[in-house]
Amino acid sequence: MRVPLSWLREYVDLPATETGRDVQAKLVSAGLEVETVEPLGADLKGPLVVGRVLTIEELEGFKKPIRFCTVDVGTANGTGEPQEIVCGARNFAVGDKVVVVLPGAVLPGNFAIAARKTYGKTSHGMICSGDELGMGDDGSHGIIVLPPETEVGKDAIELLELVDEVLDIAVTANRGDCLSIRGVAREVAIAYGLPLRDPALIDVPAPNAFGYPVRVSEPMGCDRFTARTVTGLSPEARSPIWLTRRLQKVGMRPISLAVDITNYVMMEIGQPLHAYDRSLVQGAIGVRRAGEGERIVTLDGVTRELHAEDLVITDDRGPIGLAGVMGGANTEIADHEAAETGGASTTDVVIEAAHFDAVSIARTARRHKLSSEASRRFERGVDPQAAAAAAQRTVDLLVLLAGGTADAGVTEIIAPSAPHTISVPANHPDKVAGVEYGRETVVRRLQEIGCDVYGQDELIVTVPSWRPDLAEVNDLAEEVIRLEGYENLPSTLPKPPSGRGLTHRQRLHRRVGRALAGSGYVEAPNYPFIGEQVFDQLGLDADDPARRVVRLTNPLNDEEPVLRTSLLPGLLAALRRNDGRGSHDLALFETGLVFLPQEEQRVAGHLPVDRRPTDEEIASLDAVLPAQPRHVAVVLAGAREQAGWWGKGRPADWADAVEAARAVAREAGAELLVRSGQYGPWHPGRCAELRVVVDGAERVVGHAGELHPRVLKALGLPSRTSAMELDLDVLEQVGDDTPQAPSISVFPVATQDVALVVDRFVPHAEVEAALREGAGELLEAIRLFDVYENAEQLGEGRKSLAYALRFRADDRTLTVDEASAARDAAVALAGERTGAVLRA
Repeated sequence: MRVPLSWLREYVDLPATETGRDVQAKLVSAGLEVETVEPLGADLKGPLVVGRVLTIEELEGFKKPIRFCTVDVGTANGTGEPQEIVCGARNFAVGDKVVVVLPGAVLPGNFAIAARKTYGKTSHGMICSGDELGMGDDGSHGIIVLPPETEVGKDAIELLELVDEVLDIAVTANRGDCLSIRGVAREVAIAYGLPLRDPALIDVPAPNAFGYPVRVSEPMGCDRFTARTVTGLSPEARSPIWLTRRLQKVGMRPISLAVDITNYVMMEIGQPLHAYDRSLVQGAIGVRRAGEGERIVTLDGVTRELHAEDLVITDDRGPIGLAGVMGGANTEIADHEAAETGGASTTDVVIEAAHFDAVSIARTARRHKLSSEASRRFERGVDPQAAAAAAQRTVDLLVLLAGGTADAGVTEIIAPSAPHTISVPANHPDKVAGVEYGRETVVRRLQEIGCDVYGQDELIVTVPSWRPDLAEVNDLAEEVIRLEGYENLPSTLPKPPSGRGLTHRQRLHRRVGRALAGSGYVEAPNYPFIGEQVFDQLGLDADDPARRVVRLTNPLNDEEPVLRTSLLPGLLAALRRNDGRGSHDLALFETGLVFLPQEEQRVAGHLPVDRRPTDEEIASLDAVLPAQPRHVAVVLAGAREQAGWWGKGRPADWADAVEAARAVAREAGAELLVRSGQYGPWHPGRCAELRVVVDGAERVVGHAGELHPRVLKALGLPSRTSAMELDLDVLEQVGDDTPQAPSISVFPVATQDVALVVDRFVPHAEVEAALREGAGELLEAIRLFDVYENAEQLGEGRKSLAYALRFRADDRTLTVDEASAARDAAVALAGERTGAVLRA
């Protein structure tokens, strides 16, 4: 909602020194989100004056039409002589009053005006359009043509109200009252402690039997309908400058006088209105539900097929408008431009000011994908008692500006309803806020927003008609608290009892995240929704369990209708997106839930709403939910170590993905077994199968390695992209992350190196496991430091693995014989299990 400060001042006597920023601070303190304060005309500098076109000479020989004009600007140019100006616009004629900017002025955008020679003539200034003055389009798509009575030489900056401040307020769904100048002015008046001149407090004639006939057959959808008639509108009447400028400032385009007035009153009071050309309405106006399959052509020229739940405005022919959304083209107001082109302009209008059901209007607007200024207000709640005042305000303006005559007939149909009352303890806001406000403050604040308050310790509060969002005691407490200032609430932290900190699972997840971040990975959370085509792109087999998915009944995106069974699709999409935007060295990680459907599909029962569900009822609901284990995954591409003076750097590869898995396992205190494997998206020769021992048996918990080239091509990923994914819940189950203090021996270490020759297909992990077991308790550490392949020296299909073995005893210095014996035992067991032999 755009709110000009000059318009606000009409209803609240703000101090002259108050700026838009000051008002913004007050409204933000009161709970309204003022996103920006836009200064209008801040960089505009005169002279900018009204001129009258004296002559127009058409210049020939140019690619586009050019006119050389003389314009009378009075004494504004210091000489009183006509001003010579070159202009390319065509929408003005001799005798028209226009806006002229003279040399020395500066237009918005720091555009300085000076005399200059162009098209063979010297132009001393410029005839201005609305866009050039920062006003926006006024519908003419050209030069501003002012009313004939405008005084020549008058300051156009003041005339066009070019200097102002506009507050842009993000109105939440519950504050429909603030979608009007009236509602915002009320908040400003409360914030400053000033009186409000309510534009809806005007004299309204009582309904009578002479008004335009109206039939409301759907009182649940329309509980109030006011109709007024104005006749004898002048076809030549146009919207005055002050009216069009206010509409432009709030973001609306001027159209015609009758339409502009209804829009103006809507923005002023908050009540949407519609004007019908009386000559085009046949019979009584009705309000009913649409017949299934009925059609209507709305003002935007679109033929719409109606739904049985749509609320429509009708006459004897059928629908003439979508109630609360948009009028129909068959009763559209015709302006003076229609008369100029041979059509008939509107001289008699019927004004509709009605109150419609918020839910019905919201559903109709969404069903037809037709959001309008009217539907936005009805969806959020409109003051039903403002309908008569808005209709009267519209009638008054039509009489004043269009020379019309107000018909004596007044139609007002009202469905009986009682005001909403709430009983609230006087100290309830105190309990909610933890601040002692006192009864007097509570009553005063509630009265300021328009409530009638009675009672002492127990207050009986009657909610004002413009605040339908106040439905219960906590809503009233919130009003008191926000008006007293959220910033005045004490900052007190809760004191939870001991033992209520993070769970073991939460602590593990945080440690894993910190460990990966410390290794250079960037966390990239993703939505849990995927499309099933990604399984084909990842190369999963047709019977792969990962293809069993949980399908959403109402997905956010039709292309992603199922829940993920792996974190890789989202992470790989994030990697592709970043790589496409120029970030080629990437290391991303995510920890999150995956969703695995139950073997037996069951339907959840309905939980009670009149009491707290029992533990058994909650457990039965949980039992039908899909399993949701937490996984951790990483993806890498580009350089893992950057090149520089310290070295050449190196690219990320499969070993980095495996190391990331080991880092996660270390945080969980689990022993990770790395085996050669083959699965889905990974390259069969560069895929590690990650296992842990669960209940004495090895269990696969994930994979790591380089992705298959076919997957890279299908997903548009960089070459040599690597990835890892682990089941974090299983690691937590088997791990023991109890901190273990290292044992520091005072005795020296004995180092023995061995180089073993094995078949090329023998995994290093199996050789290392055999060496570790064969060396016994004296082995402190083992490290693979070299892999060598040479068919001439080692034989075809053979490789050499070189290990450094560190031996140490806690109670003595080892002898060479003891260390050698341990080494020999390790080599012997490795030879027995893997066929390894010492390299000569």
